Amino acid sequence: MFPSTPGQETLRARARELADTRFAERAARWDATEEYPWDNVKDLVAAGFMGMTVPASYGGGERPLLDVVLVIEEVARACGVTARIVVEGNLGTVGALVAYGTEAQKRRYFPWVLEGEKPAIAITEVEAGSAATDLTTRAEETASGFRLTGHKRYITGAGTSRLYLVYARFGARAGAEGIGGVFVERDTPGFRIGRREFMMGLRGIPEGELHLEGCEVPRENLLVGPGDGFKKLMQAYNGQRLGAATVALGLAQGAYERALAYAAERRQFGRAIGDFQGIRWKLADMAIKLDAARLLIHRAAVRAGRGFPDALDAAKAKTFAAETAQEVTSQALQIHGAAGYGRTLPLERIARDARMFAIGGGTVEMMRNLIADRLLPTRANWRKE
Repeated sequence: MFPSTPGQETLRARARELADTRFAERAARWDATEEYPWDNVKDLVAAGFMGMTVPASYGGGERPLLDVVLVIEEVARACGVTARIVVEGNLGTVGALVAYGTEAQKRRYFPWVLEGEKPAIAITEVEAGSAATDLTTRAEETASGFRLTGHKRYITGAGTSRLYLVYARFGARAGAEGIGGVFVERDTPGFRIGRREFMMGLRGIPEGELHLEGCEVPRENLLVGPGDGFKKLMQAYNGQRLGAATVALGLAQGAYERALAYAAERRQFGRAIGDFQGIRWKLADMAIKLDAARLLIHRAAVRAGRGFPDALDAAKAKTFAAETAQEVTSQALQIHGAAGYGRTLPLERIARDARMFAIGGGTVEMMRNLIADRLLPTRANWRKE
């Protein structure tokens, strides 16, 4: 881990206390009921954990990315759903608004975030998942703004979020150069929440469809237009990816801590199971990989400062943290045996929650492609030959 300041240690301790005393006991409820954790959102707002990256002039914390990462990990140890809200209450759309938003947009939407709003990013479509530049949602220019037509899928926070950053194609320009981003508020005519997708894990945040049926928004809702708009949006999305990596890390850390404690107290054959080499090696490997994931995440955050992390740094961190989370949560469950597989303990829930991060926000396969493209820059030319 990179050295932290006394202020950051105080911040981390505050997040840990809140996670342990409030979020941990409620986590099973959001999983069972699949309800959005509004009680936890109130606690996040009271603690100042929403809008930490928002400039102080707008009432935010104006904190560097590392501070946000420290909070996300501690919250995720107890509740992955709540940690995702911290991510999207500080990074992703919020980061894009900080960097590219107009004065009017900032004055309208930052108060929403500080009050607990988790803005949603609307990229994915039926035929545009990993191939994001294949999206077909249209933004047609009108006399007063834009008319949006299209269908989005697997949108995190569909229905609960009030604000959506919709990626759309402007005019007839193909590929990335034709894509920009526009803000759409939930009560806008022609904007409709569709079917909810019931997921394997992280069930307290809805994943669902959005329908844009001639949805008209004013010109001032445009965040970035075509040309370099998609590039700017994806730069902001690197912060979202690093946040996702940190949630995966926090989930794995929570599972590891439970496994470590259980290995010391559970006895078989007359001694603690932590005395057996098979268990000891599992725990050692888990500790190594958790530290490695944390170092990748912290390096990316420190390099970013108050800006966006580098795409390569974010991709490395997300890939390693996502796969580490799958392995560590699975091994923690294994160490608990039948008790881990049961629903009395949170291990099976944590394992289900962790599984998402190898998929959402950029699959580990796509992250490896991004990394390889940086390592082998001639590949783009090779593909044209």
